[in-house]
Formats: sequence, C-alpha cells, structure tokens
Amino acid sequence: MMRFALLLSGMLLVACHNQSTTTLQSRNLPAQGIDLPTDASDALNDIRDSKLDFVARYYRSPTSRWPTLTAAEAQRLSSLGVKIVAVWEWHSHNPAYFSYTSGYSDAISAYTQAKVVGQPAGSAIYFAVDYNAPSSDISGAIDQYFRGVAAGLAATGNGRSEYKVGVYGSGAVCEAMRRAGLAQYTWLTNSTSWAGTLNYDDWNIRQGGHFSVLSFDHDSNEAKDDYGGFRVATTDAAPIAPVMTTVAAPTVDAATQIAAPAAATYGASGHGEPER
Repeated sequence: MMRFALLLSGMLLVACHNQSTTTLQSRNLPAQGIDLPTDASDALNDIRDSKLDFVARYYRSPTSRWPTLTAAEAQRLSSLGVKIVAVWEWHSHNPAYFSYTSGYSDAISAYTQAKVVGQPAGSAIYFAVDYNAPSSDISGAIDQYFRGVAAGLAATGNGRSEYKVGVYGSGAVCEAMRRAGLAQYTWLTNSTSWAGTLNYDDWNIRQGGHFSVLSFDHDSNEAKDDYGGFRVATTDAAPIAPVMTTVAAPTVDAATQIAAPAAATYGASGHGEPER
C-alpha cells in the first residue's frame, strides 16, 4: 500500500511538471497576423473569428490608388484587441526611387499619417524595400534612404524620433539595415529567392503565404518578441487631426554631408501591392 501511494505521488508530480511545460511553451508561440492592402474594416468579422494577433496596414502617398490606414480603421482593429503594424510603402519596388531625399520625405509623410491615426510613441513604422536588391543598392541608395528616414523622423521630434524604425525586405536588406543601426525591427519577405532570405533568422516579423480560412486578399505573417505593434485609444468621438509639423526636405548636397546615426540610437530589428 505504501509503495502504491509513493507511485501515485510520483505520477502526480510528473503530470504537474508536464502541464507546466505545456503552458510555458504555449506562451512562446509566435504571434499570428496578416498584412493586407485594403481597409481591414471590411474583414473585421473574419479577423475576430480567426483570433489574429496583429494586422499590418499601410501609410502611403495621397496619390496612391490603395487606401492608407485611417484613424477609424485603427480604432476598429484595436477594439478587437488586435495590434496594428504600420508600414510605409511608396514606389518601394523601384530601385531608382531610393535616396536620402526620398527617405527624408517619406519619413515626414509617415510621421504625419501616424499622428492622424493616433499611433503611440515608441511603436514602429516599417519602411518597405520591395525588390531583390543587389549588394550595390543595399550599401548605396538603400543605405542612404534609411539615413534619410532617420533624419526625417528626428526632425519631427526636435532631434529625437518619436517612432522606431523597421525595415521590410530581403534577408540581405534586413541584415544590413540592422547591422548599420538604421532599423530596430526587421520584417522578412516571403520571397525566398531574394538575397539572404532563406538563411536570415534575426527577424521580428516573417511573411508567409495565405491563411486558407481567410477569403480576402492578404499575406500571412508570424512575429516573435516585441515587433513594434500598437493599439490606439478607442472612443466614440471622431479623431481630431493634430497640427501638422512642417519640416523642409534637405537638398541632395546637404544629404551627403550628414553622418550615419550611431547604432546605439537604434539598436536591434511591408510588403503590399505595387503602387499605381
């Protein structure tokens, strides 16, 4: 009888240990999300029912035919308990677009849209590099573009950026921008044939294919640890647009004279439809 009691006690201890291990493992599962080029308000029921953790949406030029993230859309997503990932995309598939000046200008535009949406300080804005960039582009125009982004965001905050910087792109682009201290977050493309993508593991978000349970246009994503997502305050009152800060874009000559921000300033680490 004593031997049976000891055996039963041991079995209970093993069961408790296994249950604890399962719970801890479940807490470490990657967050599941999507990015989509259209207003997520049209798919709120599907997003809620699929229990997604985050939705990535875009800041864009007003001339884009694709809708930008709005304050109302952000509030609807936040009311579901879903985090939002913000990404700036504009001519990101065109190698000729990238320069210090375009990065500076895009940072100002992204900042302005973020403030209208109510994106909280300390969260991230990703900037997309949506093509298979060769090493010459990465060390040249793309590097300069992200230096322009850093300077533009710093200019909106009197020398200190209110938002952290993320990069969407190939493994080679993500690695280079993180190593240079120009991006704190990296979002890895699902285009596995692009340079460095197959072997890049230091991502915060990784893009996949599609979730079969979702019928609308989207890409699946998974995220680990902190990935720069956010929620906004949800109220019945209409959002009030803040006073816009006007910051002049630098000339090309001035751009070449500005040194890279220190890596300590930025620390560690989307994709959508082509603009038309």
